[in-house]
Amino acid sequence: MGIRHVVLFKFKDGVSWSDPRAAEAEAATRQHPRHIPDIVNWQCGRNVAERSIAHDFALIGDFADQDAVARYLVHPDHVRGVELWRAIADWSVVDFEVDLEAVE
Repeated sequence: MGIRHVVLFKFKDGVSWSDPRAAEAEAATRQHPRHIPDIVNWQCGRNVAERSIAHDFALIGDFADQDAVARYLVHPDHVRGVELWRAIADWSVVDFEVDLEAVE
């Protein structure tokens, strides 16, 4: 069993995709798999739903185990991404077990 790491980002008041900080945070997040070897699978993207309850950006990352997630959380590239997002958004996180062999 592996760990699926899900994060939903909601911009702070006054922030939108037209803010260059948002594009910088998005770019950093998209590049994590190039820099963090513990990432097994990685997907992320901007919200396309026009609903008030929707978040603005989401990521889904798969990791071999909780130790891999722990290494990811302290990896300098991830820490940089957290700093970028912290300035513009709040977020929610869920980590849950998943059978990575069943994931295509």
